[in-house]
Parts: sequence; C-alpha cells; structure tokens
Amino acid sequence: MDLFEYQGRDLFERHGLPVLGGGVAETPQEARAIAERLGGRVVVKAQVKVGGRGKAGGVKLAADADEAEARATDILGMDIKDHTVHKVMLAETADIKEEYYFSYLLDRANRTFLCIASVAGGMEIETVAEEDPERVAKIAIDANKGVDEVTAREIVTAAKFPADVADQIVDIAVKLWQAFVAEDATLVEVNPLAKVGDGRVLLLDAKITLDENAGFRHPDHEALVDQSAVDPLEQAAKAKNLNYVKLDGEVGIIGNGAGLVMSTLDVVAYAGEGHGGVKPANFLDIGGGASAQVMANGLEIVLGDPAVKSVFVNVFGGITACDEVANGIIQALALLGERGEAVTKPLVVRLDGNNAEAGRAILDAANNPLVQRVDTMDGAAERAAELAAAGK
Repeated sequence: MDLFEYQGRDLFERHGLPVLGGGVAETPQEARAIAERLGGRVVVKAQVKVGGRGKAGGVKLAADADEAEARATDILGMDIKDHTVHKVMLAETADIKEEYYFSYLLDRANRTFLCIASVAGGMEIETVAEEDPERVAKIAIDANKGVDEVTAREIVTAAKFPADVADQIVDIAVKLWQAFVAEDATLVEVNPLAKVGDGRVLLLDAKITLDENAGFRHPDHEALVDQSAVDPLEQAAKAKNLNYVKLDGEVGIIGNGAGLVMSTLDVVAYAGEGHGGVKPANFLDIGGGASAQVMANGLEIVLGDPAVKSVFVNVFGGITACDEVANGIIQALALLGERGEAVTKPLVVRLDGNNAEAGRAILDAANNPLVQRVDTMDGAAERAAELAAAGK
C-alpha cells in the first residue's frame, strides 16, 4: 500500500524524525486555517500517488493564508496523470541550502534490504544513477543486524555526506530504519533530505510503501487506505473474506487456489483472442472450502460487475471434493434467487480432481439452463469466451 505524502510525514513524525509542521486539507477553507496555524507562508502540495506534481502545477508557494486558500482552490480537483486531487498538504517553508537523497527498500532480486543514499537529491535517483553513478551509494542491509550507529556511519561515509551534517544523518538513518521495520514497510524514500538555513537536516518529502501482507500486525494501517481509490466490488469482496481483484474484461472467473485462478486467467485471455478480444473480468480465489455460502458470495461479487457477460467456474477438487462444489453451485444459485438477485448470465463449469464424476453428475441432474458443464479447462475457457462475446 502506497501512502500519500502527508501520511508519510505523519508517520515520520511519530517515529521521532525531523519534519516540518504541516496539515492536510480537503477544502480551500481548511487550507486557510492550516496556513494560519503554520504562520502564513506555506507550500501547498497536491496529494496524489504519482510523480510529476510540480511540473503539472500541483505544488505552489503561498505567502499568506489568503494565498494558501487561493492555491488550494486551484489545485483541488486537478487531474494529474489521471489522478484527481482530493486533498492538499500544506507545509512550512524551508530555506534549503543542500538537497540529499535517502531510502531503504526491499531488494527482491538479491533477497535482502538495500539502502540507497546520495548527496544529489531533489531529482529522480534513476537519473542521477545513470548520469553520475559515483554519486549514488548502494549498501546492502543485513536483516538480522539492521542499521545501528556503526552501519549508519558506513552509509554516511559511502554516500560522501558532508562532515557538518554527518551526525544528524546518522541519527536519521537509524531512526528511519527503525520506522521501516516497525511499520513493515517495503520502501521509505526521502527526496529531498535537506540541510536548511539554520543547519538542521529535515525530511522534506515522504514516499512510503507498506507491506499489506503484514496488515494483521497493524490494525491502524486500515485508516491509511485511500477508500476513494478502492474498487467497490473489491471492498465488498474483502468484507466477505474473498480474494478478489477487479480486471478489465468480460469473463468472470471463480476458482479454488491462486495458482489455478492465475492459469485460468491465461487460458481465458488466450481463448478470448478468437472472440473479439474478450478478457478475464476478475481474479477470484474462493479457497479450499467452496461451500454454498462461499460460492454464493463469490457469484454475487462477480455478477455485481456489469461488465461481466459470462462466468467461468474452474475447480480442481482436492480437500474439497467436486461433488460438494457442484452442490454448492446449485445451492448458491438458489440462495441468490432467494435474495432477489436472480442470475441471468451463463455459467461455464469445469470440475476435475476429487469426486469429479459425482460433481458432474450433480450438475447434469440439476439441469439448470444457465449452467453449462465442460470437462476440459481449455474447452471451458473457449465456451466462456464465446458466451461473453455473444453477450457484449
């Protein structure tokens, strides 16, 4: 989960890192009040999870509260690279003397953590690394040891930070690592990390990515989710404990097991090429216990997408036998009908594995006109794509 800058600033402050005073506003009037609290002169920044805000006009200086209100009026509602600005962050201004770069990240390729630091801050670190690689230090971090004062000083030396700020950056490096670990982050990036006129080093930016897989350890992270950007179907699926991801297609996918569902997406996409470019509409893994209620919940979510024209239920029986799944499908259709959510779109069902023959027999005996049974995965994908194309 990527955080907005204002959320990252607040997180840094909670961990004792030096940041400027600030606040977030959703209206120009709120922006005025924050500017008054901060003393008048502020920077007004669009809060979007994309780069290039400054070039797009999403970062403006304001000399006083009146101007802060005017700049917020200009920025709120802007479109920046297809991201609508709903909030602005206001921060105190700073007399910047030097700009640095500092980050910790999960280095998946090398299965370790990495610190990237540079005295050339204020610009894209990729550009610096390409044009002047000697100014970018990359230091692998031992996860068992972490970053203590000794390691922090090694980082400062490797990045060639000036001696007059070395002690401050050592302290920041240690605290930033502690925040990185405590919050289960996969990235914390500060650009710029700046030396200001009075000699202090401050974190003037915050780019943070949190590991959603660690969310169970951080119930407070739920409040950081940008609800306006979450698909309502994904929200509904999460409430029902379903693993669902909305995609841009027409064939609804329901399967048991992430690997099988991923394979199903591939075969449907391939089959769809022969039917006008039909694509999968979602990823939905109902897990091992495909009960009638779980199946009903899954169908409800998938069929709640108006783009879906057909549904492909692809199940390989293992712990859950195929006859239980077949009964679940029939009962799920009945449950949805009782809820007043009549199913009108065709379902293509492929059952294989444990008790597959019994499951197929149950579906055949039910003789539901909406359910079409196909024995092979490729054949079922072809039929689902064909039905979706016909329903477009």
